[in-house]
Amino acid sequence: MKELQNGITRLLPDVVKAEIEPESCPTWLRRPGRTECVGMWETVAAIYGALTGLVLPEQAPSRERRRLDVLLTYENGQQQILEVDEKQHFTAARALTLEYYPAGVKLGFDGSRWLARSRALTGREPGGGFGKSKPPLFPGEGGRHRQRAFRDALADLLPPVHDWLPTIRISDTEVTAITAAPDPVSSLRTLLGERGVPAACLASE
Repeated sequence: MKELQNGITRLLPDVVKAEIEPESCPTWLRRPGRTECVGMWETVAAIYGALTGLVLPEQAPSRERRRLDVLLTYENGQQQILEVDEKQHFTAARALTLEYYPAGVKLGFDGSRWLARSRALTGREPGGGFGKSKPPLFPGEGGRHRQRAFRDALADLLPPVHDWLPTIRISDTEVTAITAAPDPVSSLRTLLGERGVPAACLASE
């Protein structure tokens, strides 16, 4: 699964003027609770409740850890998350999270397209390790699907309240098109510009 992520990461030095940190995570997203969620806490808690039927603890369990695909720190000091979403990110659980996003929330991707594909793939979620139980927050069958969807929601909703730019998402099908294009660098530059990378932070053609 890292092939898709690596396909984008390889191109980034020629596309953005930024420090590029693969497999990293800002401190406020490693174990987010009420303090880290700030004004998004009620939304985050509602999403968790809808996914699990449980009450989200105000402090995350100590075992909770995560890494994001890429962190970008631009020359002007602005920061942004970039995630590559493979097929397992498009599930019934992900559709549910997207339905709870507040109106007007700023996203670095087309939320309606992500929602439509998640609904289209509902019932076709991969099994095995992709859906195993992930206690304590996501027990039971399909726990990993719920955990993945919840973490994606956190990565979408929390950056603006921490003065980060909206998280950019690139789907697996978009990665395939970019890497197969005659000029992959130009294709990725165009997409990132459309998704919210500031023009001044894009490398010159």
